[in-house]
Amino acid sequence: MKLYAPWEKAFEKIATPFEHFLHSQTTTGLVLMLMTVVALILANSPFADLYSHVFHTKIDFNVGDWKLSHTLHHWINDGLMAVFFFMIGLEIKREILVGELSNIKVAILPILAAIGGMALPALIYISINQGGEGASGWGIPMATDIAFAISALVLLGKRISPALVTFLVALAIVDDLGAVLVIAIFYTDQIHFLALSLAGAMFGIMILFNRFGIHAILPYFIVGIFMWFFMLESGVHATIAGVIAALTIPSRPKLTPTSFTAHTRNLLDEYDNYPVATDHTMHENQKAILLNIKDTIDSVSTPSAKLEHDLHLPVSLIIIPLFALANAGIAIDFSSISSTIIEPVSLGIIAGLVLGKVLGIAGVAWLAIKLKIAKLPQESTMSQIFGVAFLGGIGFTMSIFVADLAFVGNEALIFQAKVGILSASLFAGLFGFIWLRFIASRPS
Repeated sequence: MKLYAPWEKAFEKIATPFEHFLHSQTTTGLVLMLMTVVALILANSPFADLYSHVFHTKIDFNVGDWKLSHTLHHWINDGLMAVFFFMIGLEIKREILVGELSNIKVAILPILAAIGGMALPALIYISINQGGEGASGWGIPMATDIAFAISALVLLGKRISPALVTFLVALAIVDDLGAVLVIAIFYTDQIHFLALSLAGAMFGIMILFNRFGIHAILPYFIVGIFMWFFMLESGVHATIAGVIAALTIPSRPKLTPTSFTAHTRNLLDEYDNYPVATDHTMHENQKAILLNIKDTIDSVSTPSAKLEHDLHLPVSLIIIPLFALANAGIAIDFSSISSTIIEPVSLGIIAGLVLGKVLGIAGVAWLAIKLKIAKLPQESTMSQIFGVAFLGGIGFTMSIFVADLAFVGNEALIFQAKVGILSASLFAGLFGFIWLRFIASRPS
C-alpha cells in the first residue's frame, strides 16, 4: 500500500526515482508539521513535565562491565538521526552520480545559490552575535529543511515548472552536504584519536566490501554499527557516520540492463514452455523460475537505490517525527515572546534564515545568470527564484539539530534558538508560498 500526502495525487502515475523522492519528502513535510504542533501543545499543556521527563529518561545498554547510557533524547539525536543522515548520504551520492549534480552545466546554478545561501546567513548571524555568548551558533541559519520546502512547492502544482522543483532539490542537497561538513568540522569539541582511527578502519572495511563486489546489505550494516559506535566515542558527532557509511554502499548493479533483459526473456520463455494446468496451478519448475526472475530483478537494482527507497518511509514516519517531537517542544511565554525574539541569538537566526537566505540564494543566482555562468531553470523566472529563496529559509530540522550542538548544556540559548528557528521558518514558508502562488511572474 502506497502512502501519499493528500496533495500527491497528481504524481500517482509517475514512478521515476525522482518522483518517489518527491513523494517521500512531501509526506515527511506533512508528518513533520503535525508532530511539531503536537510537541508545542504538549510543552505548553499540563502534561509538560511528563513530556520533558519521558525524553530525559535514561536508556542503558550493558555488556559485562561495559555500559552505554544516554537519555531518550540523546538516543534519538545521536542514534536514530544517524539513519536520517545515512539517507541524506545516499541522496547526495545519487545526485552526484546520476542526478542533477552529475551535469555541471545544470548543477552550477543550484551549487552557487546554495553556497550563497549558506555563507550569507552565517555572516549575518556573526555580525549580530560577534563577541556574545551565542557566537558559536553561526551554523544554525545555514540549513534548509528539504521536506518542508519541497512540500510547499508541490502544493503549488502546475504553477511551478519541474525544472524549478529540480533546482530546489539540488540546492537543498548541496545545503545538506554543507551542513554535514559544518557539523563534522566545527561542532566537535574534543577528538579521541584512537576511537576515530577505529571508525576509519571500519570505513576502510566497508570500502573493501564495495571493491570486492559485495551487494548484500548485512555486512555493511554490521560494520556500520561499529563505525557509528566508534564515531560516538571519538567526539565527532555520531550522525556523521551515517553519511560516511552511505558513500560505501554499491551504486552499480550486478547485472547491466542489457544482460537483465536477455536473461529475463530467456526465463520467461522457459516459463511459458510448461503447459497450463486445468486448475491453473503452476508447475514446481515455474515457481523456481519466478524466484529466479525475482533474484534477477534484485540484481539489476543497486543496493544504494534499494536502501534509499526502503528507508524513506521509516525515516519519514518514525525518525523525523520522533526528532520533531523530542526537539520542537518549547514552553512559550507569550508575555515575553517579543523580548525573546529580539535576543541576539533569535534575531541572528531570523535575519539569517529570512534575509540571508533570500539575498544569498536569489542574489547569487541573479549574479551567476547575469555573468552568464549559469542559466535560469526552464520555464521559470527570477521572480520565482526569489520565492524559492524564501522557501530556502525554512531551516527547521537541520537548524534545530545544529542548535543543540552549538549550545549544548545552555538551555536558555537553545530556547532562544528554537524560537528564532520556528519564527523564521514559519514566516519564510508562508511568505515564499504566497509569493509563488499569487505574486511571482510566470514565464510567458
